Amino acid sequence: MAILRFRVYWEEDDQTYRDIEIQGNQTFMDMHQCIVKAFEFDGKHSASFYESNEKWQRGRELNSEVLVNKKDAPALSMIKTPVSALISLPDQKFVYVYDPARKWTFLVELIGVSKEEVYRRVYPFVLRKEGIAPAQYGIKGVAADKIMEIEEKYDLGADEMAEGFGDEGEGESESTEETYTDDSGSDF
Repeated sequence: MAILRFRVYWEEDDQTYRDIEIQGNQTFMDMHQCIVKAFEFDGKHSASFYESNEKWQRGRELNSEVLVNKKDAPALSMIKTPVSALISLPDQKFVYVYDPARKWTFLVELIGVSKEEVYRRVYPFVLRKEGIAPAQYGIKGVAADKIMEIEEKYDLGADEMAEGFGDEGEGESESTEETYTDDSGSDF
């Protein structure tokens, strides 16, 4: 069985991508689920693949919500359509849109074909991850209110920035002297 290798770029940053290998007989639904996992999305939203040309213009649609391929239907089914059925060029391209409300857009390009499967590898398989995946629902790792709290805590006013010093320690008595003793017990 032919193994197809795709590079999935995040449209906003071409330095953020995932390389995915998939068997030619696996469906676009399998590839959709692999992309969602590779970019750490929750998979709760619908998605579409669009056949594309060299300029990333969208063509025929494959939708995750269409269950059966019908003649003259507006979209093909991801569940029923094998990936190899729509590969016609050595550098075939697709546009993948996840969550129609937020329109997460990824550019999917065929970058290689292999005739042999890797023993014990479960396909589809994420071969390579580059860049930090975008956060599906905002800032990744730290909540937005926490970032604001941190910024406010360390926010310096214009006067303090001009001097380079804060007002910490002002009003404290500077008359406190410390006495040090060495091992013999004498002060110095």
